[in-house]
Amino acid sequence: MNILYLSYDGMTDSLGQSQVLPYLLRLSDKGFEYTIISFEKEENFITNKSTIENLLKGTCIKWIPLKYTKRPPVLSTIFDVWKLKKRVKQELQQGKVDIIHCRSYISALAGLSFKRKNNIPFVFDMRGFYADERLDGEIWSLKNPVFKLVYNFFKKKEKEFLTESEAVVSLTACGKIEIESWELPNQSPISVIPCCTDETHFDPTKVDLDSVKSLKNELGILEKDYIISYLGSIGTWYMLDEMLDFIKVLFTKKENSKALFITREPKEMVLSEAKKRGLDTSRIIIQSANREEVPTMVSLSDVSLFFIKPVFSKKASSPTKMGEILNLNIPIVCNSDVGDDDLVMNEILPEYLVKEFSNEEYERVIGKLLENQNIPNTELRQYASEFFSLNKGVETYSTIFHSIANR
Repeated sequence: MNILYLSYDGMTDSLGQSQVLPYLLRLSDKGFEYTIISFEKEENFITNKSTIENLLKGTCIKWIPLKYTKRPPVLSTIFDVWKLKKRVKQELQQGKVDIIHCRSYISALAGLSFKRKNNIPFVFDMRGFYADERLDGEIWSLKNPVFKLVYNFFKKKEKEFLTESEAVVSLTACGKIEIESWELPNQSPISVIPCCTDETHFDPTKVDLDSVKSLKNELGILEKDYIISYLGSIGTWYMLDEMLDFIKVLFTKKENSKALFITREPKEMVLSEAKKRGLDTSRIIIQSANREEVPTMVSLSDVSLFFIKPVFSKKASSPTKMGEILNLNIPIVCNSDVGDDDLVMNEILPEYLVKEFSNEEYERVIGKLLENQNIPNTELRQYASEFFSLNKGVETYSTIFHSIANR
């Protein structure tokens, strides 16, 4: 079966490496032949192009990278959609395409177009409520007439994607329930596939203890130190202010505690906000890591923290880091009302689910953390390997594709 995969995210982005290629590589092992058309950001493409090419070497996956256009807003995206449709047309002229697999809304514009013109079935892998995310993230404002027009355009298209695609993939059961409450006529079947984790990569048994020890020495972490970590980018959705407030309470309760931010963001982004809160910045470590280094870096943690804005669009959000951290048997502290996070946390770590952003709530959770700090967490990986199973996600995609082919 020949599948054309369209993504406005780049394969050389960290997201492409964690949430696209692991799926497609395993699907290609099942006999699906993939052609990827993706939009690559210049800096990432220069840095990681050879890595992606080596990863795909010897597979039945063909990669067509297109250049991502950043500016001006809106017009740049229109130009990229034009480029995408042009390239898809070329691929259709060169050979048979059985299914177009569209990652998110921008690529689905092309998928819907070729469904209507060429009757090629497409899968709407929605990844979230795109237009509402732009509002909730304060990227768009309805006060701006241009953004209001764009928002209304995508909300209209959203309904078309949900009803004219052969299948819809939602990251969360919460998102699926929300869509079904709209009672759209001819709603396409919805499958739930969370942001799955490559459990062979995030495997605590493969983390080299000598590397952990060496890294601790390099970062000035003592054996007695209690480490709370944060993994990933900062801003838009991730609530740095509230996380630093939580860390401040931890620092007062646990003398030998330190915070480790594993991020590529500028150090001053974190340190300037920490200083405003009177935090001792000598207890804050900021270190970047590539995908290969992340398991070892996260393994320095006693617990990992992330707070996400609990807004409407986040009903459809599945944090990639959640499965990755749990697969390493590291407990998590996170907030409620985000996607299926409540479902996960209430199953395995109910005491660490933050239900309001207040010092009283932080003290409650930190009290439980310190009570339990010597209790092994080996059951976390067992749960994560089931809920965030990459193999299970791949099997669901496979079932969707065969179902479409057999109609």
